[in-house]
Amino acid sequence: MAMAAASIGGALGFLTPRRRSVSFAAAGGARRRPPLAVVRAASYEAGVGVMATKVGMMTYFDPANGKPVPVTVVGFRDGGNVVTQVKTAATDGYDSVQVGYHGVREDKLTRPELGHLGKAGAPALRHLQEFRLVAVDAFDPGQELEFNELFKEGDLVDVSAKSIGKGFQGGIKRHNFKRGLMTHGSKSHRALGSIGAGTTPGRVYKGKKMPGRMGGKKTKIRKLKIVRIDNDLKVVMIKGAIPGKQGNLLRIAPAKIVGKNIPKS
Repeated sequence: MAMAAASIGGALGFLTPRRRSVSFAAAGGARRRPPLAVVRAASYEAGVGVMATKVGMMTYFDPANGKPVPVTVVGFRDGGNVVTQVKTAATDGYDSVQVGYHGVREDKLTRPELGHLGKAGAPALRHLQEFRLVAVDAFDPGQELEFNELFKEGDLVDVSAKSIGKGFQGGIKRHNFKRGLMTHGSKSHRALGSIGAGTTPGRVYKGKKMPGRMGGKKTKIRKLKIVRIDNDLKVVMIKGAIPGKQGNLLRIAPAKIVGKNIPKS
């Protein structure tokens, strides 16, 4: 019986998984190299931009042909846009221009913020943003940036802003899902439906489109055309819609066109 058991065990031995042992010499004698560090380089801007405030939307009639053009009216708060810091590769490791916007009372800011702005000779400003550029030689701390000097009518701009928050929404409104039948005995009208298989993979894949918070995120609309710049009213008309509601903070920068105003690499 013992010999029979041994023979059966030997015959079924191939069914038992065996670990493959690899010696240090067989692996070439080389140690494992540590994973390479991933360096993420921030993208360059096509040029210095400004911050502004969304006023609202209106219809602008083109004086050339009389056609109606939907535009967003953009205004500027007191204090304007002021260069608060110029960063260089020698001092900060990269070249960029920091711009401040929206003048406020000094008691609205902390002492470190006032000290930072005081170094540049700038007034108390609520918002600060950076524009990473290839060269920053043309900018000085305390310099005021005028929109009509940086842009002209017909230019294309990229506008970034925080979109309107819509709260917790379902799949139909958030992801444009199709609803189920409303008649013929259907029990699934606006329900999400299946979110994956069963035993395999036994989980829900990451990034699955499901109900959740909608809006309230930073959004960029690219290549919008400047229709008109009104220096008397100090407003700018930009063709199309811009994220956010009235009074929303906007970041306006020249549109990026690879190979034309920003390097390819």
